[in-house]
Amino acid sequence: MGVEGCTKCIKYMLFFFNFIFWLAGCVILGVSLWLRHDEKTSSLMGLKFEEEQAPNTFYISVYILIAVGAVMMFVGFLGCYGAIQESQCLLGTFFACLVILFACEVAAGILGFIHKDKVYKEMTGFYDSVHQRATGQGEKKEAAAAVLKVFHETLQCCGRTSFEATLSGLKDDVCPKAEGKWIQEGCHSKIKALFSEKVHLIGIAALVVAVILIFEMIFSMVLCCGIRNSPVY
Repeated sequence: MGVEGCTKCIKYMLFFFNFIFWLAGCVILGVSLWLRHDEKTSSLMGLKFEEEQAPNTFYISVYILIAVGAVMMFVGFLGCYGAIQESQCLLGTFFACLVILFACEVAAGILGFIHKDKVYKEMTGFYDSVHQRATGQGEKKEAAAAVLKVFHETLQCCGRTSFEATLSGLKDDVCPKAEGKWIQEGCHSKIKALFSEKVHLIGIAALVVAVILIFEMIFSMVLCCGIRNSPVY
């Protein structure tokens, strides 16, 4: 015999939430892998000019998300098995894993909020340095123009601002066309929009995980206490 009454209901609720948790881990792992290999971000992150690599701060968050997704899949399976087996040891291990995951989520959320504009500022700084070399004089001008062209074609922009795009003297070399006309959108706004969208996606994923974790911790602790107090054990 196992647990009865309300505790038995908690057992099946915990199993259900763990299944959702496991599915959420699969989704987060898939989304994070998509973010890592997204064509636009990969094109920009892979740029290099004069031994200076494009800032990869954004990828740090993505790698953390990949790790969280993989751990969630493992922990979700552990929780499902522990609930069905009504094992205090497995449920205790599961609860400890949840606490660690939740602490990591909170820490990552705080760091993400503090540095939310860092990715955009670093990438625009890299773009500005390349743009300056491409519009100036020197032996590295052609190399800088080639890097600038990747920015412009990937983001469909030209120059740092819309005003600069209108007056840019580089159009024939590095600025793309749309419907036969020169693109007149600045790259600063395009870079900000690109990474803001990705950062918001990471934030939503982290929030969903945090909510599920709270319910998981409550149910696992209630079930563990119910098993301990059950006359069967």
